Amino acid sequence: MGKHDGLRGKHLVWDWNGTLLDDISAVIGATNAAFAELGLEAITLERYRELYTVPVPKFYERLMGRLPTDAEWLVMDGAFHRHYWERAEGCGLTAGAAELLAARQRSGFTQSLLSLAPHADLVPLVRRHGIAERFVRMDGRVDASTDGKSGHMVRHLAALGVAAERVVVIGDAADDAIAAQHVGARAVLYTGGSHSRASLERVGVPVVDSLEEAVSVAEELV
Repeated sequence: MGKHDGLRGKHLVWDWNGTLLDDISAVIGATNAAFAELGLEAITLERYRELYTVPVPKFYERLMGRLPTDAEWLVMDGAFHRHYWERAEGCGLTAGAAELLAARQRSGFTQSLLSLAPHADLVPLVRRHGIAERFVRMDGRVDASTDGKSGHMVRHLAALGVAAERVVVIGDAADDAIAAQHVGARAVLYTGGSHSRASLERVGVPVVDSLEEAVSVAEELV
């Protein structure tokens, strides 16, 4: 028997940034600090949530009116991450996250973490927040691509050995729902992160305002 053959029932795949980690203020701060370096105008939270999209170069295209060149993208991405990681240390978990994860684990359900944050940065941060043991697997990005989560989700579920039809993805971005759809899983989207409620509602999956609500909706979906 493989390590995860015993997984039964609903499996939750959690997103990290903007979902479990309450880092939207760090994201806006880092975005504006990077923009200042590049001579771009500052952006409000509302405008960010209305325009944000994955792949991220398309987000910059919406802001600049054109796609950044490869050289510009490297500068922008580097500046954003430098400013973001200075701020990320000060971010806490989203309200109720630690308790929800612990309660779910105690109930015998499985959950995993799938993030587009660099894997080498992600895992130590999750450990510092004291929740690493809640997950049967944690995967961050291991390459330099700007792709969304769909291919990443395929690899994540294959490594877990979990059937997509019993998976619910909980995230804060349209891309989380697209990745779920790509593998045949369900999704619930949370309004506390990178997208406005209006832009999430366009995706056509349940949209919630708390992680507690996300888990209870997920329970009904599968």
